[in-house]
Amino acid sequence: MQTVYDTLIIGGGLVGAAMAVALKRQNREVALLEIRPPSTDEITLQQGWDARIYAISPANQAFLQSLGAWPSESRIQAVARMDVRGDNGGRIEFNAADIHSERLTSIAENRWLLAALWRQIEALGIPVISEPAAAIETDNEKAILTLQNGQCLNTRLIIGADGANSWVRNQAGIQTREDAYNHHGVVANFHTEKNHHGTAYQWFKNGEVLAYLPLPDNKISIVWSTAEPEKLTALSPQELADAVIRQGEYALGQLSLLSPAFAFNLILRRPESTIAQRIMLIGDAAHTIHPLAGQGVNLGFGDVIEFAKISNGLPDIGAHQVLKRYAQNRLEPVRTMQLGCDGLFKLFGEQNLPALPWLRNTGLNLVNAAAPLKNRLIKHAMGL
Repeated sequence: MQTVYDTLIIGGGLVGAAMAVALKRQNREVALLEIRPPSTDEITLQQGWDARIYAISPANQAFLQSLGAWPSESRIQAVARMDVRGDNGGRIEFNAADIHSERLTSIAENRWLLAALWRQIEALGIPVISEPAAAIETDNEKAILTLQNGQCLNTRLIIGADGANSWVRNQAGIQTREDAYNHHGVVANFHTEKNHHGTAYQWFKNGEVLAYLPLPDNKISIVWSTAEPEKLTALSPQELADAVIRQGEYALGQLSLLSPAFAFNLILRRPESTIAQRIMLIGDAAHTIHPLAGQGVNLGFGDVIEFAKISNGLPDIGAHQVLKRYAQNRLEPVRTMQLGCDGLFKLFGEQNLPALPWLRNTGLNLVNAAAPLKNRLIKHAMGL
């Protein structure tokens, strides 16, 4: 007799894998479709440093720990301080000690987070389907996922966790508004001359944004938002290090490149809906934002936490009322973060209004001086 799943999750990245583990721990019949499962081999993971890194909020760290899927602390860097600098003397600093916390956020590499989640997938015996999907059909009672080999899988719900260019979203006929920033994010890893002391830095300069994100052992990962990525990716390792040093105001002394730079396009995506009949979107399939606040994956984990909470114990996980409640509950936090990051990018990106540099930098200094407001902002970003 054919298995009827509670849910089929398409996409085994961080958010899709977290959803699979969270629902399986509620004794759901879950399967995960991922044609390129990641490595969980310790020796492979130890080789080099991953250029794809994330700032994981304390709330989401606690969530991953509850799943048994938090990496070894030897590959985690706690951020105790953030130093954000404007383009005309503005500055704001956040310190964990000011809110009586050990850390503001935790910097973790993509492959270590993925490996921790996939070890749970293996331990829980979650079926992994490596055959590509071909089509989706739905009705009021179920969804049918047809694979390219002709096999049909019945489920109460299909969850699209398949990224910004989501196939599931396209199959559901959900239209998406895409607003290109005309910027790319350029990422690379460096060894630093000076100890970063767990400080994350960010500079807004000449319409661009550069972030230094600390890693263990005097290492950092950088994200440079620029309209001219080739001016960085075409440089030699030493030339790139010199450019990053200058833009970062020599904050950590000399830098030496550890991983090649690569660039990715920055686009604000807002689907007209995150649900359809027996279909739900999470993570980048449901929303993308500018990376300047490091909140993209945190929003994705927020999707998982919310859906696991509202669907827990319900017999029909894909019922319309369940999906509707999920969509409503996630709309405000996602839109708030999207609009906040978008507004901040545009505020510092505008170079043609003479009075604007004074206004935006004065604003940074005023918030920096208002401790209660500043601490409220950082607690919100931490999920507290």
